[in-house]
Amino acid sequence: MRYHPDLINELNLLLHFNLDTTQQGIKVHHDAEPALIAAAIRLHDKGLSTQPDGGYLTDLGREASEHAQALLTLLRQPETA
Repeated sequence: MRYHPDLINELNLLLHFNLDTTQQGIKVHHDAEPALIAAAIRLHDKGLSTQPDGGYLTDLGREASEHAQALLTLLRQPETA
């Protein structure tokens, strides 16, 4: 199984949420790239965000965002010999 481009867009969108606070959400504007608009809608449909255009993370969305950010950190780490 591979990451489908739609999932990559969802992961990238999850990376935009600030995990340091629950008081800050995101807004995907109507003139954003269509793939990002669709990703925001899918995240909402999956119960990860409060609004189809972003909003705030749900508890499940926060967990998903934490995992997405942790994975990115792991993959960016240089190899140790």
